[in-house]
Parts: sequence; structure tokens; C-alpha cells
Amino acid sequence: MHPRPSDGKLLRGRLGILATIIFWAVYVIYTVVREFLNSGTAGFRFTTEALAYVVIVTVLMFSALMYLISRQGALQRFQHHQRVPRGVLDDHFTEAHSALTVLVPSYAEEPSVIRATLWSAALQEYPTIRLVLLIDDDPHPADPAVQRRLDETRGIANEINDALAEPSRRFSDALQLFALELDDAPGVTGDAVRRLSAHYRWAARWLETHTTADGARDHMEKFFVDEVLGGLASDFGLISSALDAAAWEDLAPSPKRMMELHRRLVWTFTATVDTFERKQFSSLSHEANKAMNLNAYIGLMGGNYRREEEPNGSILWPVQDESEADFIVPDAVYLLTLDADSVLLRDYCLRLVYFLEQSENSRVAVTQTPYSSFRGAPTRLERLAGATTDIQHILHQGMSHFGAAFWVGANAVIRKRALEDIVEVETVGGFEVRRYVQDRTVIEDTESSIDLGVHGWTLVNYPERLSYSATPPDFGSLIVQRRRWANGGLLILPKFLTQVRARRGTDNPVTFLELCLRLNYISSIAWANVGLLFLLVYPYDSRLLSPIVLLASLPYFLLMGSDLRYNGYKFSDVLRIYGLNLILLPVNLAGVLKSLQQAITGKKIPFARTPKVKSRTSAPLLFILAPYAIVAFSAFTVWRNISAESWGNALFAAVNTVLALTTILTTIGIWNSIVDVWLGLTNWLWIERKPGRDFVPALATPPSPSLNWRSVLYHGGISDYPQLTTPVPKSGEVVRWSNEKDFPVSSTSRELHSRAKELS
Repeated sequence: MHPRPSDGKLLRGRLGILATIIFWAVYVIYTVVREFLNSGTAGFRFTTEALAYVVIVTVLMFSALMYLISRQGALQRFQHHQRVPRGVLDDHFTEAHSALTVLVPSYAEEPSVIRATLWSAALQEYPTIRLVLLIDDDPHPADPAVQRRLDETRGIANEINDALAEPSRRFSDALQLFALELDDAPGVTGDAVRRLSAHYRWAARWLETHTTADGARDHMEKFFVDEVLGGLASDFGLISSALDAAAWEDLAPSPKRMMELHRRLVWTFTATVDTFERKQFSSLSHEANKAMNLNAYIGLMGGNYRREEEPNGSILWPVQDESEADFIVPDAVYLLTLDADSVLLRDYCLRLVYFLEQSENSRVAVTQTPYSSFRGAPTRLERLAGATTDIQHILHQGMSHFGAAFWVGANAVIRKRALEDIVEVETVGGFEVRRYVQDRTVIEDTESSIDLGVHGWTLVNYPERLSYSATPPDFGSLIVQRRRWANGGLLILPKFLTQVRARRGTDNPVTFLELCLRLNYISSIAWANVGLLFLLVYPYDSRLLSPIVLLASLPYFLLMGSDLRYNGYKFSDVLRIYGLNLILLPVNLAGVLKSLQQAITGKKIPFARTPKVKSRTSAPLLFILAPYAIVAFSAFTVWRNISAESWGNALFAAVNTVLALTTILTTIGIWNSIVDVWLGLTNWLWIERKPGRDFVPALATPPSPSLNWRSVLYHGGISDYPQLTTPVPKSGEVVRWSNEKDFPVSSTSRELHSRAKELS
């Protein structure tokens, strides 16, 4: 639960919004307009500078204002939110419950990270839950180390199923025994209460055994052990104590409540875990992004398939009769998409599905608790990245208050019927490809949010902290993440404007505040970073500078510092975050330019997964040198403005110099910078060795000519896939090649070429 904000905190938020608007208006009127009135047109250069400066200040103030409005909406939600009691949840799901499938897309993740994610989902206290790990790695890697990691990843599902077998069987038997007792006698005996208490103690000890199974842990594993396993064990221990107290007083819960408590144990320890690898099937899309990994499996749900082996992999042919199928994919009413580096607290699914099943929420397509960062990060950079994540959590809660929520893809409970409304179907290579989640951009969840809005669906962020996700531990992985976040917003903007026009005149038009919040979320990375770049580089006329600009931005920084402290960070971290944004300026601009490149060329940008590895990820040469260039140019700007006695510009440049340099020293490090620069300068020297085309291995015995008959029957001829077929000379036919280039060259074809010459 979020701490309940005080009335004073809400009042300060309102005053901050009011002060930002007033000081911006005062600046425009008394600084810019006054200069024009006093000096006339003041020349073309000053006029151009003034207009550009006002535009930059206005868009930056607009983003600050949207932040203040969003946080205000979030604080109001936190103040009025009432948590649903556990008894109400148990009663609701006793009557009826719908199937839930958890989809965990994974690519090249560490098995330990995947294991924690799957365990956090498997221990959800939900009646009918099925987990599917969607492995997107190469099914047949050449590297032995990669193969070992893949084998371990594939084995996690069976490992969890085997571990859950004993408690699931124990508690299912206990539930049946208690049901039989109720049939014989309607009352609850003291022995039944004590027996149920013993079951809860056993469950708590079972969980505690798993918390002490491993030795040293990093902060993410420690969080999983303490909050997921340990939190559930504490809950069960408390229930056991409560039942013991009831038995001591010769009292007992009602038969209905006893059944609910028995079912809770069964629900917690009963889950089915499976794996699925789309790259083993040639009939499924192999596009390299998370969205298509999800789409491939969602498109199969609720279907029966016959599996046929072909040269390029297996093919799934849909069949009507289940008896003819050898591959069946169960359907579900709800989907939970969960990143492989995220964990859920124990009642995430129960509370969010309950929310969706209330009558007033029948048109809610997606609900989630925007993920928070793991506590206890060991490095300054990871802590600052986590601070920005937790600030975003508040902003998403506030946007939901104003009906402007977006789907944040790390974890979300989705109504599958809503995805069916936005699906796009096309035929590729003779097979049907269904797109539920858009893969046009690398921020697929944002674009899908717009698609759902076009079809009349809404999105709501649940006002609690129930999910946590990893944040980049080093500068190299942070670059990958933030560059992906900055890419795609401009491409989505036209689709959102289409939605605005489509909803005009309906019962649910886009309000002005929703329009502003969504525009800011989609496009602010572009205009904020471009504006900051101009402020850093261009020497604006000192007459345009005014302390009023500082006063207009002061509420933003003061209230962000307050929000950081509200989330458990330091107030001074607001300055460190500003310095981090300075050194990430080239990264964000690169993401914006990638969006423009895609808009011009029409080619999709490859999805870049944020590395989650134990070792450090090196940063590209450009992005490691750019922060030092920012520091050097800011220092030069300080000297230039002091010489020109432009004290306002000098002060701004000095602050940028100090904060950027401090951030480099504390988050990147001088030695890591030297290593990354060296790697950037020398990596091009190393080229992967490829076997020569003219090399033909010696054979002990000449190979017998053979025909790859499966390829011929499937593809239809050598012209389609020549590398998969082998020509064989007919009996008695003389085969001659004037030149080896007349036939596709491969080691096999060379051997057959030589053999055919011998035959001729």
C-alpha cells in the first residue's frame, strides 16, 4: 500500500501547479513582451531568438506542469484508495472464477532471473492459473555455454512442477477430507481448526525452507526471498496463529470460511508451468521482438493442432476434432504478460482480476500496478535508475486518475476479449500471422494502448505496489533501455490524433486534460531533449534570461524531491537525476532520430533487449564520449559567458558542468570510461573468422549421392531453397559442369560435384 498522503501534501501540490502557470505567464508578459514594447522589433536576430526561447521554455514548462498534474492525481488516488479485505476476495472467487494464463517472454535471460519470476507467478493465490515460459532463444545454439544455459532454462518448468507436487497433493487431500466431514456433520470441530492451523504452519515452513536454500544473493534475489517467499510465509504463519487462538477459545470460523481457507492453500500451491518455443515451428512468425513472441502463442490459444515435421521445422495445422490433435493450447479469459526479470507479490492476480470482474469495470481491457524498482540497489547508477522508475510509477497512477493511462509492458492483466478486438491478421508465407500486440515500434505497449482506446476500451492502473522489476545496473545497459524508450513515440502520435478525431462526438470524447497528458507522454522525450540541447549549445541573448524562469521551474524540482523522499530516496537525488538526464541527452536524441529514420524508410527498428547479466555491459563509443563532450562544452560556455559578463548563462552552464561531471564520476567511472573507449576503438579490428568457400574437407569414403526428399516435397524445387536440396544424376546419365559457379556452392554440393565427375 502507498502511504496515505496528508492534506498538506495535496495542498502543496495544488500551489505548485498554480505557481508554475503564474510564473510562466509573468515571464512571457514581463520579460519577452516588455522587450518588444521597449525596443520595437529589436532586429531579426533578437526576434528569432526570443520566439525560439519562448517556445523552448513553454514546452519545458508544459512537461513540468503535466508532471505536477499527474502526481496530484496519484496522490488523490492514494488518499482515497481502500484495500479490498481478503475475506471479500476469497468469497468472490469461491462462487466463480475464470482461467488465467501467465505468459513470460524470455530471450537470453539468466536462468536464476527466470526462476524467480516463474516462482512469483506460480505462488499467486489464484484458483486456476497456468504459466507458459515463451523461450525465444535459438533452439540449436552452437556455443556449448549457451546450450547449457538454454537446457537449464527449459528445465525450470519441470523443476517448479515437481516442487509444487507435494504441497498441492497434501492440501487437495485436506480440502476433500474437510468437505467429507461437513457432509457428515455441518458444524466445525476444534480438531478441524487445529488441523487446518497445522497445514498453514507446514506451508509456512515449506516456504521458509526455500528461503534458506541458497547462500549469497544479490539485492534482487534477496527481495524475492524476503518479500515473495517470506511475505507469503509470514501470512500463513499469522493465519496459523489466528486459528490456534480460535481453537484455544473453543471457537471456530464458519464452515464457509473454513472452506475458503482450505481453498487458499490449494490455490497457492496448484499451478501448471510449461514452456513454448516459437522458433521450433516454421509456421509461426520469427520476427525478433517481444511483441511477436507473445502474439505467436496468443494466436494459438483455444486451438487444436496437428504437428507435422518439415525441413524448416515443425508445422502446426489446425484441426477441429480434439482427438486428431497432438498439440492443444488451452484458452483463458485473462492473460498476464510478465517480463522475465519481474516479480509479483502474492495477491497480484487475485486483486487485479477481482477489479476487472466488477460491473463498473466491464470495459477495462488492461489493469496493472506499474512496476517499481527492487530495493537495496548496490550502485549509485542502479539506485538513480530505480528512482526514476518509482517516479514513473506515480505518474502512471496519476494519468489513470484522469483517464489517460498507458499499458506499461513489464506486467499487466489483460482481458483476452479486448485483444481479439484489436487483432490484425495477415498471411505470411502461406501461414496466418495474428498481431494482438503491435510490433511496429519498440514501445509496443504504448501503441497497443492507443489501439484499445480506438475500440472503446480503457486502461486502469491499480493504486498499489504489487510488482517489481529489475533496473539497469550499469551505464551500458541503461543506454540500451533509454534509447528504446525514446524510440517510437513520434510514430504513435498520428494514430493517437486519429483516435481523438474518432472519439469526437461520442459518449466518451477525449478531454482536454487527457489530450495534454497523452501528448506529453508520447512526445515529451523528443521536445524536452531537443529543447535542452538548444539551451546547452546556443548562446541566447541575456535579455531573455530572467529569475522568473527559475521560479517557474522551482515547484517541479521541489515537488519531485518530495516524491523521491516519499518513495524512500533522498531529496538531493533530484539533482543527481538531472545530471543523469544530462549525460543521457545523446542517448535520448539517438532514439528520437531512430523514430524519424523509421518514419522515412518504413523499416522496423530492431528490438534491443536490456541486458541482464552479472558482468558489466560496455557502452558504445559515441555514448561514452558524449557525456565528456557535454562537460567540456559546458565548461567552455562558463568561461565564454564570464568573459562576456553574461552571468545568467554562466550560472546555468556552471550548474550543468558540475552536475554532469559528478554524475560521470559516480555512475560511469573513469576506469570504465577508459575501458569502453578502448573497446570502441579496437573492436572493429577483430573480425569473426568464417570458413573459406574453397575449403573441402577430406573424406575417408566418398559419400553416396542422396536426395533431400523432404525439402523437395515441401518446397517444390531447388529454385526455392537450393541449400536444402541435393541433385542426384540419373542412372546412366553423364553429368558435366563447366564451372562450379553453375551450381550452388556448399560443402555437400562440392562433394557431390566431385562424386558426379567420377561417375561420369
